[in-house]
Amino acid sequence: MTMQDETIVSAVISILVENESGVLARVIGLFSGRGYNIESLTVAPVEQSRHQSRINIVTSGTPQVIEQIKAQVGRLVPVYRVANLTQVGPHVAREMALVKVVSSGEARTEALRIAEAFRARAVDTTATSFVFELTGATDKLDSFIDLMRPLGLAEVSRTGVAAIIRGPRTI
Repeated sequence: MTMQDETIVSAVISILVENESGVLARVIGLFSGRGYNIESLTVAPVEQSRHQSRINIVTSGTPQVIEQIKAQVGRLVPVYRVANLTQVGPHVAREMALVKVVSSGEARTEALRIAEAFRARAVDTTATSFVFELTGATDKLDSFIDLMRPLGLAEVSRTGVAAIIRGPRTI
């Protein structure tokens, strides 16, 4: 086995499933039962007429482990399609965060300046706090949150990654 085989990679796994009770539990059970970590998880109905939902999972492991996860998820019922978007090619991956900052004086002014630079939008404002809404790549959100820590970061709520293949191709 070469060193390259041991490299840990991050992957966005996109799964199209039947929108029915218990499907998410089965997918998550597969991950937990085999000790795979879920770094991010989103799920929502995407095709009402066909009763389908899309699950996006960000996970990490060796390329062999990622391929094994994809194969095992694909064997679950009622999974229609599974794709490793990271491997398929160019894709768009975004998440949204609500970030609460409690501050006053210069820290408050600096939080507003940074928010403007990151194109974050203040969705709630009081005399002592802001709630910023920020959408983008995970590393952009991480950077914004890190910059808010010394300025009074109080709370963070994140959606998880939503991802889709670029261009006309679908999963």
